[in-house]
Amino acid sequence: MKKASPTIRDVAAAAGVSVATVSKYMNGTQRFTAPVEARLKTAIELLGYRANPMARSMITGETRTIGLAVLDIRNPHFTNIVKGANRIALQHGYTLLLVDTEESQDRERILIEELARRVDGMIVSSRMPEESVQWILDLQKPVVLFGRNKHFPIPSVGTDSYLAACMLTRHLLNQGHRRFAYLGFGPSRWNDERIRGTQTCLAEQGLSATVYETHAPSPQGGERACSAILLGPQRPEAVICYNDLIALGFIKEARALGFSLPQDVSVTGFDNVSYGEYASPALTTVDLQSERMGELAMLKLIDALAGKNDTEYSLLEPRLVVRDSTMRRPNAPNSGDMPEGAATSTRKATRR
Repeated sequence: MKKASPTIRDVAAAAGVSVATVSKYMNGTQRFTAPVEARLKTAIELLGYRANPMARSMITGETRTIGLAVLDIRNPHFTNIVKGANRIALQHGYTLLLVDTEESQDRERILIEELARRVDGMIVSSRMPEESVQWILDLQKPVVLFGRNKHFPIPSVGTDSYLAACMLTRHLLNQGHRRFAYLGFGPSRWNDERIRGTQTCLAEQGLSATVYETHAPSPQGGERACSAILLGPQRPEAVICYNDLIALGFIKEARALGFSLPQDVSVTGFDNVSYGEYASPALTTVDLQSERMGELAMLKLIDALAGKNDTEYSLLEPRLVVRDSTMRRPNAPNSGDMPEGAATSTRKATRR
């Protein structure tokens, strides 16, 4: 016959305390004297007692679970956000429940509504228009968003995409590039800011970038767009891609078409995904502090769950990471360089 699992009453009897004391100790809602906590810890370990989260939820109304909805878990940018958020959740005794909406706006609302039923609060990355998030607030769960929402007072976290684009553009201008293309992804809320940063910095030099659109923020999107950009009548000297995945796909296809990189064209991205460093050539990018973004979003949500009414938009600073996918043009001037951003830290990879 299978041995019955120990109960909270068994722990209370073994430690010589009340059931209420065990419950408060397990839930972390009250501290006790060192001898009492030592007896509780010993009894729990000896009996092998594990709290029943479902029963606790029925009593307290709390699941101790936080929902995180991301757009595509295959993208290392979102993987890093999950890592950062999970690290903080564990430190505060929460479990993370992940939903991958797979870049599908048709499924997004259904998945997030279902997630809300199972968690105490949510962190959401979404492509939905800013003015369309009222239904999320109607779910009556604390929520933190990635990206500022100007229509609703919702706590949010992001990285300065305008500044990030300026950093890349100034870096490329300093290398003597004068013909630019920007390969974007229109549905993203960050895309317009990256275009604006690129075009504003170029306009200071009397230049502009030709803007192209890709069908997906993925390597396949970069591959598909590459030939139209590089085989057109005005081949750019530098291409700024919406993210690293697009840039890596673009680089792969450019090499397949017979171009030498970065000799024929410099290519950059955003996010600083881990394997961008191991591409050939290694990718110049902007580090958007994805893990820190996840950490900060989780801290904001934990504050919201504690009743703190903070609707601030927290903006992280990007950092330029210079590698081998960009190079100085042979005819580039050696003086008059523009500052690439005092707030950045530029890390240069060893040339191979």
